[in-house]
Amino acid sequence: MKNIKVALIGAGYIANYHARGLQSIPGVEVTAVVAVPLQNALEFAAKHNIAETYDSIEPIVKRTDIDAVVIATPNKFHAPYAIEFLKSGKDVFMEKPMAMSYEEGLKVKETAETLGRIVMVGHMWRFDTDVNYIKCIVDSGQLGRVVKTKGYGIHENWGPAGWFAQKELAGGGALADMGVHAIDTARYIIGDPKPVKVYAKIGTYYGKYDVDDSGIVMISWDNGTESIIESGWWQPHMDGPEAATGIYGTSGYGNVFPTFLKMKIGETAGRFDAKLPVRHEHCEQGMYTRQMEHYIQSVRTRNEPNPGMAEGLTILKIVDAAYKSSETGEVVNI
Repeated sequence: MKNIKVALIGAGYIANYHARGLQSIPGVEVTAVVAVPLQNALEFAAKHNIAETYDSIEPIVKRTDIDAVVIATPNKFHAPYAIEFLKSGKDVFMEKPMAMSYEEGLKVKETAETLGRIVMVGHMWRFDTDVNYIKCIVDSGQLGRVVKTKGYGIHENWGPAGWFAQKELAGGGALADMGVHAIDTARYIIGDPKPVKVYAKIGTYYGKYDVDDSGIVMISWDNGTESIIESGWWQPHMDGPEAATGIYGTSGYGNVFPTFLKMKIGETAGRFDAKLPVRHEHCEQGMYTRQMEHYIQSVRTRNEPNPGMAEGLTILKIVDAAYKSSETGEVVNI
């Protein structure tokens, strides 16, 4: 089995999870890390025992011995960097969102399909144990037809700084940062339906920046389900942690974080807590490791990953529609 050589593009917080995940997979070598300033790359490389460091993607683009990259940079660079790497014959994993807009995301898709390369998008909650427990319950039909969902992507009494809060680099605020997790988690659980209508109210109330920090989005899916999504930074209260989701079915209710079911046994309604492994942190390493395992498997087999370009583009289409709806005050048909 050929070793897969991977370069990490970006050395921020999330890159640590990717590095640990990749280095736990047999036959994978994390060859290099790119970050600006170079000192960030040097410190990251020392921490994770990575041999090579750069402050530009150009040396990686030119390398023929590197098979794949993981892009964990500010959002502005996701699509342009992905296209450069795809053109140089490399497969790409890119953090969410896959681009600054749906139209920009299409350019990534066109490049990848033309060149026959793999692109995976970092909607990592699809690899979470609790999320998949509830998805299995929904898939089994135990909750009946899903009528609505409620999901949350909120930071309580906290919010990011730096590029996250700069529209030029991030494209959006809490919706692009946190809301996308809530949207994709709900969509995944209910079987990846297509969005048909979006209505949103989005604003900036808690900080001095040019991006949003509060949002409510309603999505109508083509399977008849309605989803309500809340996004936010610096909120004084949140109804659940990142990717917490409630699933309302005609025969019962399922909840992720905390993870439980409410169903009737005969005529008696009861709550049934999922007996899942204890979580030591909300965004646990195992989820990211499984995500990287799926990516490497896709690189080896050439099978389309999930979440791939289709999933990433759907989320971009919803986010674009939400911002448009909030600006116009009208429902946006997709």
